[in-house]
Amino acid sequence: MPASGTRRMRTRHLCAVAAALALTAGATASASAAPAASADLREVMFVGNNWDGTADVIKSSGDFAKIGRINVIPDKDERMAEINADPIKWIAFMTIRNSVGEGHDQFVDDMYSTPDGTSMVVSRPSFADVVSIDVASGDINWRFPVSGFRADHMAVSPDGKRVAVSASTSNTVHVLDINTGKQVGSFGTGDKPHENIFTSDGKYIWTMSIGDVTTALDEPWLDWTKGDRKITVVDAATFKQVKVIDMRERLDAIGLTDYSDAVRPATFSPDESKLYFQVSFFNGFFEYDIATDKITRTKELPKNPATSTDRTTWVNDSRHHGISMKPDGKKLCVAGTMDDYAVVVDRATLQEGPLVTASKPYWATVSGDGKSCVISESGSDQVTAIDFATGKKTVSVAVGDHPQRVRLAHVPANWTGPAAD
Repeated sequence: MPASGTRRMRTRHLCAVAAALALTAGATASASAAPAASADLREVMFVGNNWDGTADVIKSSGDFAKIGRINVIPDKDERMAEINADPIKWIAFMTIRNSVGEGHDQFVDDMYSTPDGTSMVVSRPSFADVVSIDVASGDINWRFPVSGFRADHMAVSPDGKRVAVSASTSNTVHVLDINTGKQVGSFGTGDKPHENIFTSDGKYIWTMSIGDVTTALDEPWLDWTKGDRKITVVDAATFKQVKVIDMRERLDAIGLTDYSDAVRPATFSPDESKLYFQVSFFNGFFEYDIATDKITRTKELPKNPATSTDRTTWVNDSRHHGISMKPDGKKLCVAGTMDDYAVVVDRATLQEGPLVTASKPYWATVSGDGKSCVISESGSDQVTAIDFATGKKTVSVAVGDHPQRVRLAHVPANWTGPAAD
């Protein structure tokens, strides 16, 4: 998409009705955003191996041992035939490979389970679609091609019935019925929608647009070339926009004019009064107070002296990419992607604990029992658990090629893998 050098004026305050979304609806939904498992379901974690086109299924706590693996591209030959027959699709496919894919195809970005645990829903960037895969047979239940040429991050509603997926090249979020794959609504965003979050009451969807992260125009004075980046908040029932938050204005207000306003991963506090978020190029995160509409605290984390200072070498403008919060809200966990570490941070003091060495950690989530932060180490093909209490590593588990998203999920209690495995 062409970069825009201008910024539209955004509405800073809502009317009283819209402001009521002030997000005081209780505890934030868990990473799985799914109802509690029934007796015949088992809680697990899905680990998306982006370059493999597989998803490993591991235990959700304890030793995080591997349970099984699912091929998320069983229709690869069919999809490639379509791409090779269409010059436009072929160009888009190769562009993904040679830009955000770092020379690799992107076959799995995000994953969730259906409420009954029988299927995995997966967004596949290089195939520009979302598919539902039967976890017993490995067969595809349904397929939804997104608008444009690339599918990205997803989010599932707290009741587990709908899945929102970012179509990054069309500046659109599609909301689908998770069981049928039928679109129930969609809405427009800023440039290159990325992270999506449902509020815990299911009433709103927050979508973060990161702009163009594949250009080499990475110096602060060229930040305006990256496009229209903003947080779009919509009503999850009507898909009407209720609020737009431009972090450029909020960063400028505290003197951080050279910082990027491209919001990357983010997490709410348990009462949803505050948002903690990362931005492009920054080794740290910010605290944003929703009621006052202000950035209230800035946390800069240590720089790895071995990390290149050349911003063009940082993957897709990320320096740190991945942030999660302990369910009681007392600790944050941050993936220091380009600095090769992860760290637990005390939320009250913002004091970091010991740096846990990790190879290009790309995501951070919370274990099923809430006691550990689980990161994906995309550089060493493993996931690692870090104890929230001590800030120290407890275990690492080998997974497939280039793990990225890790999500809590559910599968049938006796599941070991697709029958074809």
